[in-house]
Amino acid sequence: MSIEITMPRLSDTMEQGTIIKWNVAEGDVVSAGDAVADIETDKATMEMQVFDDGTIARILVGQGKMVEVGTVIAILAEEGEDREKVAATVTAQPAVQRSQHAGAQPPPAAEPDKPTVTATATASSTTPAPAPPPQREAAGDGRVRLSPVARRLAQEHAVDVSTLQGSGPGGRIVKRDVLRAVEAGQETAAAIPPSAKAVVPATPVPIDTTIVQATGVLEEATVALSNMRQTIARRLVEAKATIPHYQVTVTFNMDPLLELRRTLNDQLDEQGVRLSVNDFLVRGCALAMHQHPQFNASWRGDHIKIHGMVNIGLAIALPADRGGGLVVATVRNADQKTLRTISLESQHLAGKARTRGLTLEEMADATFTLSNLGMFGVEHFTAIINPPNCAILAVGAALQKPVVRHGEMTVGHEMSATLSLDHRVIDGAMAAQYLATLKQLIENPATLLV
Repeated sequence: MSIEITMPRLSDTMEQGTIIKWNVAEGDVVSAGDAVADIETDKATMEMQVFDDGTIARILVGQGKMVEVGTVIAILAEEGEDREKVAATVTAQPAVQRSQHAGAQPPPAAEPDKPTVTATATASSTTPAPAPPPQREAAGDGRVRLSPVARRLAQEHAVDVSTLQGSGPGGRIVKRDVLRAVEAGQETAAAIPPSAKAVVPATPVPIDTTIVQATGVLEEATVALSNMRQTIARRLVEAKATIPHYQVTVTFNMDPLLELRRTLNDQLDEQGVRLSVNDFLVRGCALAMHQHPQFNASWRGDHIKIHGMVNIGLAIALPADRGGGLVVATVRNADQKTLRTISLESQHLAGKARTRGLTLEEMADATFTLSNLGMFGVEHFTAIINPPNCAILAVGAALQKPVVRHGEMTVGHEMSATLSLDHRVIDGAMAAQYLATLKQLIENPATLLV
């Protein structure tokens, strides 16, 4: 008997979901636990798994379509069922609206034994056709033996699956096989003919950059709001309107920290550990909060709640292909963790947020937020408090500039950090004391190691 796959409730407040991307096509064989689609909720973009083995008989809701929780979005044919017969019994859905993400068009329902084709307008006769997805290994019966997750990873990393040896049941190529190939540096077998390879001139061709002229006219467009963008807008307006914000800025001397970081990274390189400036900031903020508990607090209307756990939230921007937006990942008990642990956990959370999506647990319970735009070259900015936090620290880049050290002019690195604060919880003098402690920690970074 066929199985209905419905839009799941992936958060406690989720009422609708948008299918950002299908990781399977009609006719694909899936196993319980496979992530078959990326779903955008009101809080994040998350993977949707199937809980049964079978074959995708029919996809009813295309990419970019928003539907209510509980809506049937696909049909799964169980083992032994005829997929074509199951697909034929399902009533076709109306045409899917234009995708809200990156202008992608949803794929039409595939005909039996025919691949799904997405129609694309041709810009010019010289526009190259998109590269076909990697061919999948087939079993003796002609059935595809590649899991949906493995296919997606192979497409993302340009891995030729025909060169892989499957380690799954029946020789099926699974996620670990593709990841092993990526780590080994394997490339796709489709090589560019030598005659078609670009020739790099021995002498660089001079380019006149004195005049930059726009070519063409920007296209006017209306961009529909995603679930996440609507939620971000609502929460930020509420935060800015209800929390009495004020800002306090301080400048850090970053030379000692950058020197210590360089030394530690050289020593930890063989262990695969690489500390970032942000890791030191997380540790410093957490230790300063431990000394100033009022920063680890929330406004509760008729009282102030001081939390027992020091949890640092990391603001992470999501790529456009995952719906864009911003999420806050939580490093729990950051005051009790070493720089190495903070680094590994931060990298894991950031990578997962940008690829598979974070769980609600991984985004919950932050008591303080750190927003860092230094990697984009931003020197100074202010941030809006993330409720129910009472403070957020916005840090820019560590820039080399003329500075005064010990009464003499020299060249050094400085970083600007701005605290946005809830005046109901934290007064100006309290903010100054916290920043003084944080400045002492950052400018004497050896104190962050113990």
